[in-house]
Amino acid sequence: MKSIILAGGVGTRLWPLSREYYPKQFIQLDGLSLFQQTVERANRLSGSDEIYIVTNEIHRYLVRSQIEELGHTLADDHLLAEPAGKNTLPAIAWAMQRIRADSPLATAVVFPSDHLLGETAIDQIRAAEPLAKKNLVTFGIRPASPHTGYGYIRPGRRLPVGSAVDEFREKPDEKTAREYVKKGYLWNSGIFLLSTDCFFKELKKYRPDLHKAFTGDAPVNYADLEPVSIDYGLLEHSKNVAVVALEAAWSDLGTFKALYDVDQHDQDGNVGKAEFLSACNNFVHAPGKHVGLIGVHDLIVVDTVDALLVCDTAQAEKVKQLVGRFNKQDLDVTKFHQKVYRPWGSYTVLEDTPFYKIKRVTVKPRQKLSLQLHHHRLAGPDPGVNFRVGFVHLETAHQAPILFMN
Repeated sequence: MKSIILAGGVGTRLWPLSREYYPKQFIQLDGLSLFQQTVERANRLSGSDEIYIVTNEIHRYLVRSQIEELGHTLADDHLLAEPAGKNTLPAIAWAMQRIRADSPLATAVVFPSDHLLGETAIDQIRAAEPLAKKNLVTFGIRPASPHTGYGYIRPGRRLPVGSAVDEFREKPDEKTAREYVKKGYLWNSGIFLLSTDCFFKELKKYRPDLHKAFTGDAPVNYADLEPVSIDYGLLEHSKNVAVVALEAAWSDLGTFKALYDVDQHDQDGNVGKAEFLSACNNFVHAPGKHVGLIGVHDLIVVDTVDALLVCDTAQAEKVKQLVGRFNKQDLDVTKFHQKVYRPWGSYTVLEDTPFYKIKRVTVKPRQKLSLQLHHHRLAGPDPGVNFRVGFVHLETAHQAPILFMN
């Protein structure tokens, strides 16, 4: 069995922890990142040379770096970097095309890179492989609550493994979600099991444009492809879709409410390092800070070096709207942390003023920076004082900005 890992998401609902150039799947809060956990999960189903990763071009070096941290390697043609995000169907089709070129009759499991999944799921996925010969297989999760942030699947007639899918439903309101739970609907986990033969047959039938793009003789013009999810573009139309309910712990960790739910709580339902007085059911993430909460409840408090988020737990889904407002102002705070990762290492902005910027640069072993020298003369706040700032990039373990005063 092959494995495809989709690692191109941005995770805007987890801002300010998750940002465009360092999204949630790569964040290492406590040990391995979600992406690294997914790689280890895939290694239990596939050989190290049978894993294919689709990511965004700007995250290519993060993928390689975190795989190297695990002691693994990834062949160049198994790392597919999208020049632009096109949602899940083009990403999966690209990986399936690459797999079919190597193994014409292969089966592949598709994992999102930013989910938690219990180990008991591995054997259940393996057991569903025969079902994928004639069906597009998706995996569902038995709802723990009437969640409004997930899509739902209604199982139909029973199959030897799993069930046929009667219908897919988009994220509902709370009343509708309660009805879905009562009727036995499943959460849509975003995990799939696909055979190359069945996948491309169904793709040709329902999305001939994508089938032509990924099976024709001409190179794929990825930038011109229509963005579409595998659910909307293929699964909701196909008559050959099956669902298997995974009996395993699962969370998409899409919001701070989801992080709160899976973390350890104190006796008053609080999560995080803080002093809580007459406070309950709060989530706090503020590394390096002394935090105290008094007389409040159901709050999310997330503090980073350059941003602070405070919101009601019930409004956690609206963080995405907040990020949209910042993006309209063209603020870098949604794109970068103060520590920015690069293929050769990272840099941290220590000071940023209209007259100079100071960075601390860390270069990984056996990596190097280009040799450059920049000189700029800037007028200082005092008309009689000019600043000349030079940044010298050296092939050493650090970079030092040099400030001269005339």
